[in-house]
Amino acid sequence: MATQILIIDDDPELRDLLRDYLQRQGMEVSVLHDAASLERRLERERPDLIVLDLMMPGVDGLTALRQLRATGDDIPVIMLTARADDVDRIVGLELGADDYLGKPFNPRELLARVQAVLRRRKTVPSAAPEQREPYNFGRFVLDFQARTLTQAGAAVPLSGSEFALLKIFVNHPMRTLTRERLLELLHGPEYDGTDRGIDVQVWRLRRILEGDPSAPRFIQTVRGRGYVFVPDGEHDAAAAAS
Repeated sequence: MATQILIIDDDPELRDLLRDYLQRQGMEVSVLHDAASLERRLERERPDLIVLDLMMPGVDGLTALRQLRATGDDIPVIMLTARADDVDRIVGLELGADDYLGKPFNPRELLARVQAVLRRRKTVPSAAPEQREPYNFGRFVLDFQARTLTQAGAAVPLSGSEFALLKIFVNHPMRTLTRERLLELLHGPEYDGTDRGIDVQVWRLRRILEGDPSAPRFIQTVRGRGYVFVPDGEHDAAAAAS
């Protein structure tokens, strides 16, 4: 079955260009000129991925993305941004975008990012629930059997990919994991995705776990090496591990 892509952009020339190019690559492509009707479109059509422009009149891309994720919908989204709009790009990633692409861009690069995001989503392990005790860190409890995360007794929404990544960190506490090793553990040794993809996934997981993602307690950066999971949230752990 052909990959189905939904493009949402108010620029008709760009919409037509991307639709024609992706269709020539064997994909099925539909378009919307704004995000106001996205919810209605998704009720009757479920694309494999959405390409979403952020700067649109009316309902802009950030609002549409926020509304989409608020419903628990985890459909992959690649957002299109102007190169200078760093704030919009960061906010989009915080809201749950899977990747971003600055304008102007080569359609071939968009195709590569679409394929990478879909490959990443499809290769997340979907193993049966594990028969092991829940894992406690900070105020969080990760339940392996129920595949759930709670904070102080309240459920914390996690997508399948977020659960899989958190489980990897929990299984390797206080060990520095390179980006390459994280990709291998998450997707298998044959995966050929990029480091940038894992950085986006770590960022999204930090948004869930950390009070301040820019100063993480649990998933800390080891400069030049990768990431380390610190169950007790000691801030100096990354420095000690380097």
